[in-house]
Amino acid sequence: MADSDKVFSGSIPELYDAYLVPLIFDSYARDIADRAVALAPQSVIETATGTGVMTRALSPRLSSDAYYVATDLNQPMLDHARNAQGADERITWRQADAQDLPFDDRAFDVVVCQFGVMFFPNRIAGYAEARRVQKPGGKFIFSVWDRIEANEFAHIVAETAVSIFPDDPPGFLPRTPHGYHVVKMIRDDLGQVGYSRVSVDTREEISSAPSPRDPAVAYCEGAPLRNEIESRDASLLGRVTEKATQAIAEKFGHGPVAGKIRAHIMTAER
Repeated sequence: MADSDKVFSGSIPELYDAYLVPLIFDSYARDIADRAVALAPQSVIETATGTGVMTRALSPRLSSDAYYVATDLNQPMLDHARNAQGADERITWRQADAQDLPFDDRAFDVVVCQFGVMFFPNRIAGYAEARRVQKPGGKFIFSVWDRIEANEFAHIVAETAVSIFPDDPPGFLPRTPHGYHVVKMIRDDLGQVGYSRVSVDTREEISSAPSPRDPAVAYCEGAPLRNEIESRDASLLGRVTEKATQAIAEKFGHGPVAGKIRAHIMTAER
């Protein structure tokens, strides 16, 4: 993973929340929230909170005396999440590294992480920390994207970026968000830290947007792919976005668009 893959700054958090969240994250956030709520947890920690889509989906459905800790390594994303959430005394916002959590052993009933583990430089350390802060019998529920070819808008945008920079192709999308999708590998990594009871649910959804430009902006300007584009030639960001818009329109039409997305939902019990 490149250093730029972890940089969510400038206008990225706002564009991420406005475009990417409704495009690909909302439905999976609701799904994980359903799974967590079914466990009736009194204490929840979320790692890699991002702009807070998971927090907004889950926290309102917890009991009035529940304790929810939302963490992220990236302060601008966490600030955006807190501002979008509104006041809630049950929620503590904390900048923290998921690979080195500043919390006691066995402190939480449930650990949730939506599409974050792919960004961990050391996933084994992240899994070990999740297990450490879980109570016995607690659950670690997280999601990862399936291969990029199974996620149609992301695949088109990635190919578009390569066509603009053929000699130095940006690789963020296939490398990081879609680079950790082999279920056996994930199971093996979880097993290394002591998780022996792991279940997986592969879910395909339909990603919808009002126009082909929306997914192009989402991926090109609201994600770290933007950092890769701008590091090569900042003047070409608009061109990549427009070419991706055209490519999406050619396949899905010029009006509202809908493409397939697919992810694995993993549940590991301590």
